[in-house]
Amino acid sequence: MVNAAERRLFWGTAVGVVVADFVTKLIAESFLARRLPLPVLGDVVQFRLVYNEGAAFGLHVGENSRWIFLGLAIIALFVLASLVRGTRPGDRFRLIALALVCGGAVGNLIDRIRSAQGVVDFVDVGLGAWRWPTFNVADSAITIGAIALGLSLWQEGRAQQRAKEARAAEP
Repeated sequence: MVNAAERRLFWGTAVGVVVADFVTKLIAESFLARRLPLPVLGDVVQFRLVYNEGAAFGLHVGENSRWIFLGLAIIALFVLASLVRGTRPGDRFRLIALALVCGGAVGNLIDRIRSAQGVVDFVDVGLGAWRWPTFNVADSAITIGAIALGLSLWQEGRAQQRAKEARAAEP
């Protein structure tokens, strides 16, 4: 990440995710504490307030989950920062992917710091008894960003393999 436009793109995306996540969680806590669940699309999509002390999919590692996952999030942010620094100039797709993951990680980290109850989740999707784990804006950003980052890394690997094969084929 070399130029100012790329820095603005990264920081604008990451901060946008953090703000959207924080605001939607405040709204969810304000309105959903009094009414559970709130149907959005019938039974398929509803808003339901849930506090997740664990990690993705309710993964829980005991009474110290809050601190363990807080520490892991901080470590992950350092790893992500090194990926951001190593991003090739002009690779905006990867930069946006990393910004989504970083913004989502910070959003959930804020929850872990501000409340012992855990991360605020409120989007409930499923059919009848078949429900996806409740999630939030930060979780969505992390998921989309991780998929995009995986695609970016896969494409880079394929390009490197083609270049290697081309060099090997030269006389």
